[in-house]
Amino acid sequence: MILTTHQPIFLPWSGFFFKAFRADCMVLLDCVQHPLGRSWMSRNRLKCAAGELWITVPVLTKGRGLQSIKNVEILYPRNWAAKQLRSIRESYVNAPYFDDYFHYISDIFSRGQDRLCAMNLDFIRFFWDVLKMRCQLLVQSDLGVIGRGTELLFSLCSHLGASEYLAFRPAAKYIDAALMEKKGVSVRFASFQPSVYPQLWGDFLYNLSTLDLFLNCGPKSSRIIQGV
Repeated sequence: MILTTHQPIFLPWSGFFFKAFRADCMVLLDCVQHPLGRSWMSRNRLKCAAGELWITVPVLTKGRGLQSIKNVEILYPRNWAAKQLRSIRESYVNAPYFDDYFHYISDIFSRGQDRLCAMNLDFIRFFWDVLKMRCQLLVQSDLGVIGRGTELLFSLCSHLGASEYLAFRPAAKYIDAALMEKKGVSVRFASFQPSVYPQLWGDFLYNLSTLDLFLNCGPKSSRIIQGV
């Protein structure tokens, strides 16, 4: 079995799913430390007439110290969800598949989840269904496996019976591949070259949220992500 992992980021980019397409199981690491400062955990890019459209989830960090991802709470200022949805609508109302998916996005934003991770999981599972992913999706906290770095990765592989671990090549400097292989788990590094696809609003922008791809390409999104 091939295992891969990722933090449960907000509105993931296509590379997130590219990796999952090449694995049998993906574990979302919600027990690791939430990054300090701005991160992909609570923000991502879409596209509007002016170029980049940043969608950001306001979260509580002041006075919270070092938090695990699963514990980060959403801060709900007045009309926050409505403003985000209005920005998405204004930017994508003319996209070919806007009517197919916008009501799902609106529903997730309107659920009022207390935790950032819960909202991110809702979006990831929505994307998972649209892409018809065969890869099993699991959450670290549900497995009860903890640790750090290579130790955590090996423990997850051992717990799930995985013989191979898949990561993107830039992660190689954080993984002791020799140690993993000594313990019986081979490590493979993948490279992702995002495909160009039809977008609204002028010149193509790379590595936007997969939501941009969905709204523009609909059912073709799966093949575009896989580059086939």
